[in-house]
Formats: sequence, C-alpha cells, structure tokens
Amino acid sequence: MVRADLKDLLKAVNRAQADGVIDEYALGGTLGAMFYLEPTTVPDAEIFVKLPRDSAGSVPSVSPIYEYFASRGDVVEGDVVTIASWPTKFLSLASDLVHEGFNESVPKEVDGVKTWVMTPEHLVGIALQSGRPQDLALASQVLDSEVVDRNKLHLMLHRFGLGPQWHQFSSKYLEARN
Repeated sequence: MVRADLKDLLKAVNRAQADGVIDEYALGGTLGAMFYLEPTTVPDAEIFVKLPRDSAGSVPSVSPIYEYFASRGDVVEGDVVTIASWPTKFLSLASDLVHEGFNESVPKEVDGVKTWVMTPEHLVGIALQSGRPQDLALASQVLDSEVVDRNKLHLMLHRFGLGPQWHQFSSKYLEARN
C-alpha cells in the first residue's frame, strides 16, 4: 500500500457505515487499484456508496455523508472531504456498470480492517465509461499489470456497450506502445 493512513480512512468509512450514513461501499479508482498494483500516481479515494433509503423510499444524495464527516472535523471542499489525509469523493451508483462493479466487489483487509474493492475488470470498465484522461491512464496501468481477466473484461465491455470506447482506448493507449 502506498499510504500508511489507509487503515484510518477505512476505519472512518466503516464507522460511517456503522452509524447508518452509508449502507454499503466499495473502493474504486486509483484507491481500488492499489489492491492489485502499485499506482504511478498518488491516489485519491473514490468510494462508491449504496445509500440507505429514507422513509419515503427515495434514495438520498451523498450530501449527508459530507455533512457527517464535516461534523467529525474532517475538511470538506466541494465534493471532496479529506479523511485521514486522503482526499475522498463519495460517488453514487450512477450507471448499470458501476452498480454491477459494486455488487461484484471483493472483500479485502488492511491491517485487520475490512473493506470491499471493485474487481480490476470493473476498474477498467468504469475508467473507459468515464473517459477522463486520468481514468484512462489508470486503465492502461491496470491492464499492464496483468491482473485483468481479458475474457471477463471483453464480455463486460460488450454487455455494457463499451466496444467503441475500448477500440478508441486500445488504439491510443495500447497499440501506440507496440
């Protein structure tokens, strides 16, 4: 792991879960990738959350999560809260792919603290779906590490209609190196 204070971040998120602010969560982005490889960039924390439903049955926004951490003394700036020195974003399950990645996340442990991490295939798929340059660079790094089951990845990309994104990504990031 890149940062020693990861355990403190996870303890804080698990505490928010125990307090009912978060129903369930899974680590994604660079933070999730840390469980499979050593990222070349200093990670921020992207935490995908399933939120508890309110009494009317509607899904609330992530705002109460930020309010919770602010009330505990963590610094909130826009959509980032710094928890145990980690710049952290809480993200809802905004697409079917993210929802599947969340549901297929795997349990991991950091110094006895339990957490859930998206699979490397879902990290790549979500990066392609977002299309942000930093996410595409992460996808390239995850693919280079050979932790991805390419068959599983290609089936998932096909299932979610990400073939065009894969071809564009492949020609820009993968074929250019050969």
